[in-house]
Amino acid sequence: MSIASYAVQTGAARGRLYPEPEAPTRTPWQRDRDRVLHSAGFRTLQYKTQVFVNHEGDFFRTRLTHSLEVAQIARSIARSLAVDEDLTETLALAHDLGHTPFGHAGEDALAAAMRDWGGFDHNTQTLRQVTKLERRYFAFDGLNLTWETLEGLVKHNGPVDHPTGYIADYADRMGQDLGQYASVEAQVAAMSDDIAYHAHDLDDGLRAGLLHLSDLVDLPVVGPALAQVRGLAGAADLDVDARLRHETIRRVINALAVDLREQTRRNLDELAPASADDVRRAGRPVVAYSAPMARDNGAIRTFLYARLYRHWRVNRMTRKARMAVESIFSILAQDVSLLPDGWRQQAQAADPAGARRVVADYIAGMTDRFAMEEHRRLTDLSVPG
Repeated sequence: MSIASYAVQTGAARGRLYPEPEAPTRTPWQRDRDRVLHSAGFRTLQYKTQVFVNHEGDFFRTRLTHSLEVAQIARSIARSLAVDEDLTETLALAHDLGHTPFGHAGEDALAAAMRDWGGFDHNTQTLRQVTKLERRYFAFDGLNLTWETLEGLVKHNGPVDHPTGYIADYADRMGQDLGQYASVEAQVAAMSDDIAYHAHDLDDGLRAGLLHLSDLVDLPVVGPALAQVRGLAGAADLDVDARLRHETIRRVINALAVDLREQTRRNLDELAPASADDVRRAGRPVVAYSAPMARDNGAIRTFLYARLYRHWRVNRMTRKARMAVESIFSILAQDVSLLPDGWRQQAQAADPAGARRVVADYIAGMTDRFAMEEHRRLTDLSVPG
């Protein structure tokens, strides 16, 4: 399928930090996608959770299933906008590689622990994962992804006004303007993340019993979708609530995606970009909801924060998760000789700030289950080290 002039063009690809011969059968972004899929960081996403800790149930979203769902939504929208599907999919699959165990509880704990040592945030950690921590090749650390993929990862939340040192250094080495917006492909991946986590957190909240269908009646987008599907429910169905949930959530996803696609088309018609660089220089996001849908989406976000993310049961697990990460970091930062081989040597060869960064990298790469086990190994005398 031909792509639009405003899409990222294969012929204009800006290359990799470490030059490599191009693959004869794959575009640069197909190759990036394959490197992400085969990475260690991607595999660990299957045991890193969104809202619920991994052991709470087998059917809640993990970072892996979330990333796959984001990729499906993103690729569909990219196709309708005639932009590069492979680059869009790559960014959707890779956007959560820097997340810690236990979701934002783990990130908050590491951010506090690293406050005086360079800080910590998952976007920077994603860049570290794909440029440094993956060690698969003799010629370089990281995955040596393309300029366009790295741009999309760094600017997942838009232009970077206050970059961390690591992002600023890498942007300088790659010749990237952090003040500009990213490509349409990157913007589609970011907005698809928004669609996926709102819809799917609603689904998981209902499945967990922390939310109920009756709670959603007055919620914009969700309430009308629920009202629409109630008429489809058969009174004799034993699993009517499950069907109502699934039918409602898929309509929510569709409503958000359709609005995003149509408003983006209007934005593109107004801007009339002749190239991907015109999109970057637009000074505003091109991929966006309409004003009414943006308000409705904000109402969904507010509802989820109040009723799900701050639910007392979630708060309890969040507190325990934060305490576990704080404890692991404190113990290992005080005595890096407790780190496993490889990590230990790196920490011992570094200055104090560098040693703490090694500890943060080690913890950030853990799954929920591994972090719980590591906490027990470090604090419970009855558990072998």
